[in-house]
Amino acid sequence: MNAFNDMKRTLVAGLFFTACAMLASGAGFFGSDIKPDNIFTAGPVLPATMKRVLVLPLAHDESRRDLTSGCEMFDAVLQSELTKTKKFEVVSIGTKELSYLTGQTSWTGTEELPANFFDSLRLAHGCDAVLFCQLTTFQAYAPLAAGWRMKLVDVSTQKIIWAADMVFDASDSAVKKDAQEFQREQEGTGTKETSRKFLQTLSSWIYHEPPPATEDQWTILNSPRYFGQYSLVKLLKTLPER
Repeated sequence: MNAFNDMKRTLVAGLFFTACAMLASGAGFFGSDIKPDNIFTAGPVLPATMKRVLVLPLAHDESRRDLTSGCEMFDAVLQSELTKTKKFEVVSIGTKELSYLTGQTSWTGTEELPANFFDSLRLAHGCDAVLFCQLTTFQAYAPLAAGWRMKLVDVSTQKIIWAADMVFDASDSAVKKDAQEFQREQEGTGTKETSRKFLQTLSSWIYHEPPPATEDQWTILNSPRYFGQYSLVKLLKTLPER
C-alpha cells in the first residue's frame, strides 16, 4: 500500500511540474482557434478613404420569432463591438429612415438594390461605406448558436471590401473551447487558473479528498447575449487592418 501511495505522489509531482512548464511556456488547456473559412477580404487593409461606415439595421427572416428576438438582443451589441474595433467611425440608421430612403426597413445585401441605394445613403449620412448585417442563426438554449452574414461595401465603387458568413455553434468542441478561453480572457484568468483547478481535481482523486467545485456552468455557454458577443468579437477580428 505504501508503495502504491508513493507512486501516486510521484505522479502528482510529475504532473505538477508539467503544469508549471505549461504555464511558463504560455500554453493552455483550451487553445482552439476558429478557422474563418467563409471570409472574403478585398485587401489586407481598409481603403484610406473609408473613414465613416453606415451600419444598416440587423436583418433576419421575419417569419422566425427566434431570429427576431435575437436581433433585438444583439442590435446594441453589434454597434458596440464595431465601435470597439476602432477601424472606422460607426453610424447607424433607423428602420423608418431606411424605408423612406430605400423602400425597405432592412436589407441583407443579397437582394437587387434600388439604383440610387448607395447615393441616397451617402447624401443622408456622409458615409464612405455601408455594412449589411444579417442574423442567420440563433439558438437561445444550450448548446447556444449564433450565425452572422455581413458585407462591407464601398459606396463610391460599390465593391465589396469585406464579407463574412459564419455560424458559431457551441455543440462544436472547437467553438466551445474557444468560447471558454474568451471568457477566461474577459475575466482576467487564463492558463494559470486552469492549471490550478486541474491540479486541485487531480490531488482530490489521489488523496481521496472532496473534489472542488466544478466549472460545468460556464456563463458564456449559458448566456445567449454573452455568447453572441463572443461570436461578434471573433468575426470582426477578420476585418481588414486600418
